[in-house]
Amino acid sequence: MTSSQRFTPLLLGAAAVTVGLAAGTFYSFACAVMPALARSDDRTYVEVMRNINDVIQNPVFFASFLGAVPLTAVAAWRVRREVGVRGWVWAAFVAYAAAFVLTSAVNVPLNDALALPGDAGRLRAAFEGPWVAWNAVRAALCTVSLGCLGWALARAPRP
Repeated sequence: MTSSQRFTPLLLGAAAVTVGLAAGTFYSFACAVMPALARSDDRTYVEVMRNINDVIQNPVFFASFLGAVPLTAVAAWRVRREVGVRGWVWAAFVAYAAAFVLTSAVNVPLNDALALPGDAGRLRAAFEGPWVAWNAVRAALCTVSLGCLGWALARAPRP
């Protein structure tokens, strides 16, 4: 077994961890954060979401959210000759890339719009429904990606 093959399970594991952290973040929002905030008045809702949107932009979150893309891409390249593994890693990459694009194209612009001055009721009305729905989609995509990486890791050659 080559050194490249010995490195592959570690790379797949690192990709799975970063994707899993992103999946868990979005899942937590879907299951707890947003339902709890839905019980709040408009001013509180907007204030808390603005605070979350500020504090989530930190190195720890970015390491997983951004790191999952290159780790999964490199893992896909590494297993390109492993017939029983490569399809799963590519599926993981595509699912995570879709979640990443969705976040960049939909959730972040909604966050940016929520940060603008304005009436809390109008801001919330424009934000809440679309953000919650698209967050559920990105949580599902990340979960699919994690499952594919887990399956690939289970099937990857061992040193």
